[in-house]
Amino acid sequence: MIKVGIIGTGFVADLYMRSFALGTDFELIGAHDRRPERLSQFCAHWDQPAFATSEALLAAIGPGGILLNLTNPASHYEVGRAGLEAGCHVYTEKPLAMNVSDAQALCDLARKKGLMLASAPCSFLGEAAQTVGAAIRADVAGPIRAIYAELDDGFIPQARYADWISESGAPWPAGDEFEVGCTLEHAGYYLTWLIAIFGSVRTVVAASARQVSDLLPVDDPAPDFSVATLFFDCGVVARLTCTIIGPHNHSLRLVGDRGVIELDEAWNNAAKVRFRRRFNLRRRLMESPLARRLKLAGETHPKVGRWGSASMNFALGVTEMAEAIRDGRPCRMSIDLALHLTEVTLAIQGAGETGGAQRMTTRCDPVEPMPWAQRLG
Repeated sequence: MIKVGIIGTGFVADLYMRSFALGTDFELIGAHDRRPERLSQFCAHWDQPAFATSEALLAAIGPGGILLNLTNPASHYEVGRAGLEAGCHVYTEKPLAMNVSDAQALCDLARKKGLMLASAPCSFLGEAAQTVGAAIRADVAGPIRAIYAELDDGFIPQARYADWISESGAPWPAGDEFEVGCTLEHAGYYLTWLIAIFGSVRTVVAASARQVSDLLPVDDPAPDFSVATLFFDCGVVARLTCTIIGPHNHSLRLVGDRGVIELDEAWNNAAKVRFRRRFNLRRRLMESPLARRLKLAGETHPKVGRWGSASMNFALGVTEMAEAIRDGRPCRMSIDLALHLTEVTLAIQGAGETGGAQRMTTRCDPVEPMPWAQRLG
């Protein structure tokens, strides 16, 4: 059985552990954190072995096992590189790295060593995203002409985020979140869906801004507002918005010749996917007020309970990597996907007021659907 070890036992680690509690097809061997008190608290809560050093954990995982890198974003490159150097496959929380050159270096190292390297989020492997993909393949809405994706989280500066505590007692990492920024943290929740379905983004035309810097408890916050027009190689065009200012809106709408495929929440693997047929009513062109629910045929994957607004199975990506290793097949969460996601996201966040059009240098083919997502019910 594939061995998996965790480095980083902060807030997000509990979300992974709660997902792992549904059952795994790999062996979780324990965790390390550079903060001894936090490590002890986490391991006691989840009844896991604690490793005093990262070197000890990597040695216990061994070549061919998986390092689950849940450290703060500034450490992703360093910890991920150590894992690859130790012969481990690496699954890392987003972003893969804080700049494209570091991300490219990790990908080059993984390829050189014949190892898998993947970056969260994994929600495109979930039921809602896979249903959208199946609907596109089934031509439910006809050719897709435009996509509108929203990742607006509400006016977070006024939220009681100091009270957000994980299951084992870790506080929400406000400093990291605001310094890394909502685009690097959240754009991937729809970017991975769209790249998996439509393939590479050719050109990004974006702008970003810092609108609430004076309200955040950090000296150098990242942009808190971004909007991008994404030109895909296949011809599809999408608009993606990320903010911690706008009223909460995580909706996705894919506009086709026959109507609109839509859902309300990227962070819910079981979100309802609907289709609204377009028709003419007297002199008015409109989408039907009665939406048709789109469902996959058969069983999909285990679901988790809710934390706040999230209902995602964080184990899907690690499970996919472990199964790919076991079966000797390519991983759906590929190196190409991790690198392309990183380049597109950084282009959006770094656009500022004058960044304008940016041509992407990386590519990613559409991702093979999950076995249980071949057709609609």
